[in-house]
Amino acid sequence: MTTPRPKVIVLDDDPTGSQTVHSCLLLMQWDIETLRLGLRDSAPIFFILTNTRALSAEKAAQVTEQVCQNLKIALSQEGIKDFLLVSRSDSTLRGHYPVETDVIASQLGPFDAHFLIPAFFEGGRITIDSIHYLIVDGVPTPVHETEFAKDSVFAYHYSYLPDYVEEKTGGKIQSTSVEKFSLADIRCGSKERLLGLHDNQCAVVDAQKQSDLDTFAGDLISAATLGKRFLLRSAASILTSLAQLGKQPLAPEEMARYKPTDKKGAAIVGSHVKKTSEQLQELLKEPDVVGIELNVSQLRDHPQQKAQLLAETLQRIEQVHRDDKTPVIYTSRQELQFDSVDTRLEFGMGVSSLLMDIVRGLPHDIAFLISKGGITSNDVLSDGLNLQAVRLMGQILPGCSMVRTESDHPLFANLPVVLFPGNVGDSTGLATVYRRLNS
Repeated sequence: MTTPRPKVIVLDDDPTGSQTVHSCLLLMQWDIETLRLGLRDSAPIFFILTNTRALSAEKAAQVTEQVCQNLKIALSQEGIKDFLLVSRSDSTLRGHYPVETDVIASQLGPFDAHFLIPAFFEGGRITIDSIHYLIVDGVPTPVHETEFAKDSVFAYHYSYLPDYVEEKTGGKIQSTSVEKFSLADIRCGSKERLLGLHDNQCAVVDAQKQSDLDTFAGDLISAATLGKRFLLRSAASILTSLAQLGKQPLAPEEMARYKPTDKKGAAIVGSHVKKTSEQLQELLKEPDVVGIELNVSQLRDHPQQKAQLLAETLQRIEQVHRDDKTPVIYTSRQELQFDSVDTRLEFGMGVSSLLMDIVRGLPHDIAFLISKGGITSNDVLSDGLNLQAVRLMGQILPGCSMVRTESDHPLFANLPVVLFPGNVGDSTGLATVYRRLNS
């Protein structure tokens, strides 16, 4: 008789962490009954979308604590003792670490170890000799040399993960004390070593291809079934290995079959990283696509004009839709400067509020919605569409998830929604998704 695999519970700092799995639930709320819905679901994995990367560290800690407290009650009510917790975050090391893992450990620990596993192969992220790389134009580039390390909220200086840990923990965890699981270690088997970890030891994990994580995940689960308790801080690729879901129901090229109508769709582009801007330019070259730019500096300088800006934008969208074309609503591309991180985050929430008003005002017979950017996508699901939970259909492009609203949604019934992370895909990625859905 085989031992049941532990339920994999993912606290995701935006909805794009589900970008390597399918057929599972994404929860936009974390009250006890909603969490029990995820725990009872037949899929071996589910996601709780906390959107903490859009929050300050203090607010992120508060949200994570609330989720964990409710989850503790839900697990007890469902009688579930075997589970594996994942704090899913950005594959380029941007996020509230160790804030979130510390809160999880205080609420749902103790853990024998927590692992940093940022590899995300679909996005060109690999880890070798504990150094995390982003493959740029075919060349593995240490992530501290990329634009992501200069993030205005989550900047860092090291690609060598033990040094990253020391920097982010303010020296609480020394680089020299971090356990390193090299490619050689993983490929030879790590079960015995995993069984020896204790006292929430910090460990970093190499991965060059999916089979590396398959092997490590097997050893991780084997050790967990023998009583070890682990917490993961990871990107999405390890989730493929943990869930073991096989192929998705429809191939990416066939996912236009999920469309409820033959009308045109719409796209919302919030992310402003370089890759998104390149992809946007390619999308705007597509026939029947009409770009509608939102000048966010206008919102910063004249916030009282938000209602007027919203009305004008919705009017333009309606006209484009009547002309049987696809409106692509995008924020202006320049990076604005702010006096503090808190001011930057507050302004980001203001922009998101405007975008979500636009989502709610979209024509109700659109055939699909493409949401570009992790935080934007989270807000589309939880605020714009006001969803409690949604079923993940699969990936329409490597690293790009598609979900679909329920048939009784008050505004957009059976609407396919693509969750497209800001830093995934090549320059034609957005255009490719559009073509597949527009077919």
